Amino acid sequence: MQIPRAARRRLIVFGVLALSAQSVLAAAPAPSRLSAPDAALAARAVAYLQALTTAKGRFVQTDARGQVTQGTFWLQRPGRARFEYDPPSGLVIASDGYKVTVVDRRLKTIQSYPLGLTPLSLFLARDIRLDKGVAVTVVDRAASGFSITARDARKKTEGQIVLTFAALPIALTGWTITDSQGRAVRISLIDFGPAAQRDRKFFELADPAHAAAAST
Repeated sequence: MQIPRAARRRLIVFGVLALSAQSVLAAAPAPSRLSAPDAALAARAVAYLQALTTAKGRFVQTDARGQVTQGTFWLQRPGRARFEYDPPSGLVIASDGYKVTVVDRRLKTIQSYPLGLTPLSLFLARDIRLDKGVAVTVVDRAASGFSITARDARKKTEGQIVLTFAALPIALTGWTITDSQGRAVRISLIDFGPAAQRDRKFFELADPAHAAAAST
């Protein structure tokens, strides 16, 4: 089953976040690509990401055309996540542990895809596994933190992802994904960190068309 292009664009936040965990984890088995200090910094990022079993934060998304959208997201491993865009967007994306559902409340549409067909499954797995097909190419340091650049080692033309972290204390502050044509989508995180656990029904999205019909 192939996910339609329009749906893949809707899933970009999930895809990037999933690849984020996958990319950083790939640093551990590839010491020849990184210096010892860089590998140690990547390992520190791995430990931080794996500890975020339940988290919440705000996100600001800037696409390649400069369009800015914002929202709130929740992560609850294993299996569950939810991205809710601020009005006037009606978009909500959630994983209930089995499928990823995309709901547009304004258009009253709903689409679902098996979780295993999305990169989100890698990040939400009970045990995040190393993926040898992803290579960390650069670890950069800045005054306030560091960034890790990674790409698909098997299909290098598909672009790359750059994750940014604050250093003290360590925290994921955002990521930028660039496709093969140089178009970039940037995600900036605000107040991202551990959060209270949510009921599983929070990650199960209902068909908005049915909800609208029931209310009339």
